[in-house]
Amino acid sequence: MTENMKGLLLEDRWAPVTSELGFLETEAEHAARAFAAWHAGLLAPRGINVEVRPVSGPLEQVLSTLLPITTPEVQRQLFIPTRSPWTAYIENGWGGTDASSAMRYMARTLGCRGLRVVAVPNTIRKDKGRFGAVMLAMYGPHRTEWLNYVRVVSASNDGGHWVFDQSGEPFPFEQVEQYQARRVKDRFTFDMLKEYLRHLGLSPFEENFYLPEGAPAWLVERKGPVAPTHEEFTLAQAREEF
Repeated sequence: MTENMKGLLLEDRWAPVTSELGFLETEAEHAARAFAAWHAGLLAPRGINVEVRPVSGPLEQVLSTLLPITTPEVQRQLFIPTRSPWTAYIENGWGGTDASSAMRYMARTLGCRGLRVVAVPNTIRKDKGRFGAVMLAMYGPHRTEWLNYVRVVSASNDGGHWVFDQSGEPFPFEQVEQYQARRVKDRFTFDMLKEYLRHLGLSPFEENFYLPEGAPAWLVERKGPVAPTHEEFTLAQAREEF
């Protein structure tokens, strides 16, 4: 792991599953059942049921209920309570969680704020490793100039060169002067991401932030026919290219 990204959740053992996280500012069971109802309507014509059940235990035990990892379609999603008003969202798709569209839609449906949080170490070397990325996106319950995006800040390795992006009005706590740094990857760092999230009431890279006082997480799971190209993988297989 690169020096500037020490302190990732569970020491990054669950990457790519936890390399991207979603958050909704609402209660976990409420979020899970609303999400399940949304997907049940979409999937019913294919004969697929969507079930919701509580899962308990330490964080890694809860994460294991997502396995196996699947492609091309996500089969399971977790909604995990935290020591804050926010609920975490993680899914079992190949390549990791893709929180953007789900959090964007759910923020509008539930009338709350949603977040997409990305932290990927830049370990790419020839054909191995990962392109680094640090991203924060907030979605709101109402339409904005672009869908319901409220604020986006990101620095990412886009196929070999670093790109910085921002849109929306900066929050008062942002270190906006840093956005002028000479090196693009220094304009929004992992430490800055953690500090921004702290101001929003989140500590998502700390294990004890999740599952307070034995509260269960909620697993949303598809039951029924899968796509003809359906494949399943272990976590180790999903990490082979790291």
